[in-house]
Amino acid sequence: MMWERRKPRSLYAKSTARIGTHAMPHTRTELLRNVYAAFAVGDVPTVLGALAPSVRWVEPEGFPYAGTYTGPQAVLEGVFMRIGADWSTYACQPHEYHECADTVFVLGDYDGTHRATGRSFHAPFVHVWRFDGEHAVAFATHTDTAMVQRAVG
Repeated sequence: MMWERRKPRSLYAKSTARIGTHAMPHTRTELLRNVYAAFAVGDVPTVLGALAPSVRWVEPEGFPYAGTYTGPQAVLEGVFMRIGADWSTYACQPHEYHECADTVFVLGDYDGTHRATGRSFHAPFVHVWRFDGEHAVAFATHTDTAMVQRAVG
């Protein structure tokens, strides 16, 4: 994720349908495309807005931010703010989305340069998102944490 500031993109900026007075993406995949685009420009409030109040966010063992975080505030403090502090560059680039019922699997790549060591890494990921309605209730990432650890030192 590059933490440079650009004009924030709305979570619902892409294709939408009107339901009552609220605009919603047609699919969860479209919602996640908007979430990843917001993350890429540092629009963290938009990303957090896609999460249910009781979201269960899991980072894998061996990852610098390993653990389970409950709620958007815990994700912000335990993951996003730490990424911003620890990495001079950090990108999360999705390439494929696979939607099945209430779950979306996202395949992509992480890239980053650690601020303290100056070392970079590249690692593929699989993100598993589970939804209840229009909000994510669960998230888990799967990646080669050894690649990240090498950059951290």
